[in-house]
Amino acid sequence: MTVIVAVMVWLLAAVLAGVSGFISSLVPPFPQAVLLGLVIIQLLMFVFSPVFKSWCLSFDLRALVFFHLTRFVGIYFLTLYSEGRLPYDFAVPGGWGDIAAAAGALILVLFVRPVRKTGWTLYLSWNLFGLIDILFVVLTAARLASSKPGSMTELLKFPLSLLITFVVPVIIFTHAVIFIRLFISTKRGYQII
Repeated sequence: MTVIVAVMVWLLAAVLAGVSGFISSLVPPFPQAVLLGLVIIQLLMFVFSPVFKSWCLSFDLRALVFFHLTRFVGIYFLTLYSEGRLPYDFAVPGGWGDIAAAAGALILVLFVRPVRKTGWTLYLSWNLFGLIDILFVVLTAARLASSKPGSMTELLKFPLSLLITFVVPVIIFTHAVIFIRLFISTKRGYQII
């Protein structure tokens, strides 16, 4: 319960930071530093907080994957590109990659039980693809924000600011947790609880 309350407080803070215009006032490298800092905080909590670590390792794996349905935001990236509000280099490859990751997550959650080697292999393959995709998206956004000032301002406006302050840090962290859970499951004969 404590972890859920903490996550809700974090989400509320992210909403307030976006709605207030604070995030849209940031210039590179500060948005990237915020995102990286939030990922690092989660990783440190995982390492040093037994309560948080236990919660992450006992949370239903399919629920962790389900969160990745937020990656259907890639559809909106494509829309913004078609309106000339996001650059091709970010919106099209990142948008389609996120759509593929979200669709894969939906298929896994609905049809694949994360037990036995076949389910384990499918979850591992999706997780690897999803992590590569999100890192590509983050690095592309950072590169374009630095090399083409103003090209990524849409991501700093609410509600897309939640990507930087909440959604993407959680996505990256859940990829790490899923890898850990899959690794632990190999010691149990691919049984994931």
